[in-house]
Amino acid sequence: MVLNYIWIFFFAVAFAVALGKLIFLGDTEVFSAIVSSTFDTAKTGFEISLGLTGVLTLWMGIMKIGERGGAVKVLSWVITPFFRRLFPELPPNSPAYGSIMMNIAANMLGLDNAATPVGLKAMQQMQESNPRPERASNAQIMFLVLNTSGLTVIPVSIMVYRAQLGAANPADIFIPILLATYCSTLAGLIAVAVYQRINLFDRVVLAYILGGTLAVGGVIWYFAGLDRETITRVSGVASNVILFSIIVAFIAMGAWRRVNVYDAFIDGAKEGFSVAVKIIPYLVAILVAVGVFRAAGAMDLLMDGLRWACEACGLNSDFIPALPTALMKPLSGSGARGLMIDTMTTYGADSFAGRLACAFQGATDTTFYILAVYFGSVGIKNTRYAVPCGLIADLAGIVAAIAICYIFFG
Repeated sequence: MVLNYIWIFFFAVAFAVALGKLIFLGDTEVFSAIVSSTFDTAKTGFEISLGLTGVLTLWMGIMKIGERGGAVKVLSWVITPFFRRLFPELPPNSPAYGSIMMNIAANMLGLDNAATPVGLKAMQQMQESNPRPERASNAQIMFLVLNTSGLTVIPVSIMVYRAQLGAANPADIFIPILLATYCSTLAGLIAVAVYQRINLFDRVVLAYILGGTLAVGGVIWYFAGLDRETITRVSGVASNVILFSIIVAFIAMGAWRRVNVYDAFIDGAKEGFSVAVKIIPYLVAILVAVGVFRAAGAMDLLMDGLRWACEACGLNSDFIPALPTALMKPLSGSGARGLMIDTMTTYGADSFAGRLACAFQGATDTTFYILAVYFGSVGIKNTRYAVPCGLIADLAGIVAAIAICYIFFG
């Protein structure tokens, strides 16, 4: 429903701006440019989707090996002590704990297809111990905000899009996204903990938070002390080493657990192919809408206004071209993806704006969509403070992405 209104908005504003240019400026070419844009962006959307098939097939196959080899279970085991203290109202023997761990672990690995069903199951299990079924419980809100913060260890889809759009090193955004999404998750967690009066100074909670924060701070501190060329080189090498090590670890885990890794890869690869085909109409739809919006000049008006406001405050405005992706992300994943691709297509995949748009896309998740799906699945109408906490996480992710990309790519 949100995407429906966004789609209508893009076309309506584009038509109004184009009509104004024709009447008041005598621009007789504006509608021709808009119509040409519809054909060009539709072609671009199809070509991108077609090009995604191979890379997405590869990564979905690798992820399936990790899933069957027990990578999700390993992550669940690692974060269990921490999560037990974040959901104090759940009964100690609640089956929801297992589903929560599996959902978060699957999200961290980018296994959206596995994460969503398990997440819905976790919501249903938490609903069984909810004394007021139409009102979100504390545990459900904490779970939702952790989901909307978008904590992802491996941003597969973003790297795939960067590869398809000609990035010299598609993985160079890996570390910045990891840092930004951690900041988003930490902000969301703290916001909910303050509302729920969870003891953040518990030894276990403090150990996990300080450990993660020190690691992230250490990475930022290390890169902040390097020159731009060295940052690019070290970040690229580290990202590729980490990603290939994960691939090798998944295969090794599968072999150790006597999983037929080849068959697992083929099963996952089949899913990757079907996903690539399924996204064609969605990608074409949003790219055409964004293309029309840009061809009419509406995007330039929006960017010029934001740039003026930013410079009036004495701030660097290099991040402005990527900002539409950040503004769209809480509302629509498809819309934000389309704007990310549009930014990379317009400015270049390796431009500052192109990389920052990718960081925005990976830093958070679709807050309103997730709340609607997860709460709607169990009939919750009173979401209490879930929305403000989710938006706090989004804002933290956006600010962190901007700051980190200035360090890495600015």
